[in-house]
Amino acid sequence: MAINEQYRICPATGLRVYRSAENLIKANAVIAIIFLAIGGLFGLMVALTRWKAVHLLPAEWFYLVLTAHGLNVLVVWIIFFEVAVLYFASAVLLGCRLATPRIAWAGFALMLIGAVMINIAVLQGHSSVLFTAYVPLKAAPHFYLGYILFAVGALIGCFIFFGTLVIAKQERTYEGSVPLVTFGAVTAAIIAVFTIASGAIILIPTFLWSIGLVSHIDTLMYRTVFWAFGHSSQQINVAAHISVWYLIAAVTLGAKPLSEKVSRFAFLLYILFLQLASAHHLLVDPGISSEWKIFNTSYAMYLAVLGSMIHGLTVPGSIEAAQRRKGYTNGLFEWLRKAPWGNPAFSGMFISLILFGFLGGISGVVMGVEQINLIIHNTIYVVGHFHATVVAGTTLAFMALTYLLIPLIFQRELILPGWARAQPYLFGLGVTGISLFMMGAGTLGVPRRHWDISLADAVLPYDFPGAANLMMGLNGISALLAGLGGIIFIVVAVGSVFFGKRITLAEAKPDKPEAAVVAKYGSAETPAVPGTMVLVAVFFTTFVLYYYVNWKYLAEIWPLR
Repeated sequence: MAINEQYRICPATGLRVYRSAENLIKANAVIAIIFLAIGGLFGLMVALTRWKAVHLLPAEWFYLVLTAHGLNVLVVWIIFFEVAVLYFASAVLLGCRLATPRIAWAGFALMLIGAVMINIAVLQGHSSVLFTAYVPLKAAPHFYLGYILFAVGALIGCFIFFGTLVIAKQERTYEGSVPLVTFGAVTAAIIAVFTIASGAIILIPTFLWSIGLVSHIDTLMYRTVFWAFGHSSQQINVAAHISVWYLIAAVTLGAKPLSEKVSRFAFLLYILFLQLASAHHLLVDPGISSEWKIFNTSYAMYLAVLGSMIHGLTVPGSIEAAQRRKGYTNGLFEWLRKAPWGNPAFSGMFISLILFGFLGGISGVVMGVEQINLIIHNTIYVVGHFHATVVAGTTLAFMALTYLLIPLIFQRELILPGWARAQPYLFGLGVTGISLFMMGAGTLGVPRRHWDISLADAVLPYDFPGAANLMMGLNGISALLAGLGGIIFIVVAVGSVFFGKRITLAEAKPDKPEAAVVAKYGSAETPAVPGTMVLVAVFFTTFVLYYYVNWKYLAEIWPLR
């Protein structure tokens, strides 16, 4: 028996939105954006320090700021927003009430308290241990405690999501199978449970070590278990932001996946194999067998890559199918030229798709190969790669979704619509530069964690090629451009939430009734997508060429005698 609870019907999509879910989505999204602003400011300071001509911060401040940047943008901003996505993909898309909203608010409170504790510990000093917090580096006890509280709160959010799915099934608020977006969110939540459990396994004893109750933490054991948490958290992001791609394509264009079953199979591959990509952080570690490293970075990882390649075909393919159904059938790319590029939700989503595939995906596969990894391991190439995945992929996709959530959930119109239209392009261009220039500098050997790329204070000084210094300068300029895009996003998002014109039911115009397909199971009726096949061919050609270049580079610096 359904419990009576206040809800409204979204006029644009026809979705039933319950008050309990709506308020929690709002709270998690707003707090997420606040921490994005904080983490982005720290990130800009890091980039300006790595820019040799500016070199903003001294060493002590650099590592403090780098720690705060990594934790706020890699963990806090993204997981807060992902909890909002889980609640949207369950309660809103399935049209049901949220399971145990009071416990959900308790989880939100734990996450907020934990995030604040982490930041306080870092800003107080003596906790500049970076995102990885490798032992024997030791942070303040409340640093680890904040981490644990945040993780427990996020885990509660996952269980609330699963409970909501049970309620929707029992109360029959949907027919047939759950929508693809919800299925993708299930994938993200399953990976999240594994990830958070891994974090608890290593962070709880590390907290006990920090207060003196545990005498010793083995460094190799710490690294191995930590990366089951550290890298798998990115796999949550991948599953979540690909779900967001499908969601935005459905809401803005009425796009259906080319094949529901194939897309769901790709998500299943993520559950089974995606976390194994964590191995590329351990490829130079002693004590781990070569057989384990080779299996994880080749045969197993290729199955996860297969999942991403399927989505790389089906997401733009679903857009092409929807556009061709509307009559955009001239040539290979009329469907793409006539897409709603002035809609920041669509443009942000598509730019995220392209950058994640070409920059993050290709570089991730290359650095996951055991032999090639040796020439880029622990260089700033790694940082360039995860800016291509976490920032260009996940963050930009979540920004794009925000432009949909503001009118659908907050019921406000966007302020400064011209700024909003320009923002994905500015941010995307800036992040592209950050990723490319850091990967280029890393290929030339620039270290990942050193505060001064000139190594001026080193016992054995080393001069990097002039191109490396040039690339780090261009990285700083790109960071300024991405920072401008980030500021515009925050101004538009926060300003719209608090000052945007309220959308009333009488004023709302459901000009895209096809958006309702986001909450339904079904495949595209016209799977012929020649334009997408050309884009896929370009991707594979780029992939093969870059793969060959890296093997050639390895052969030149590591000749066989």
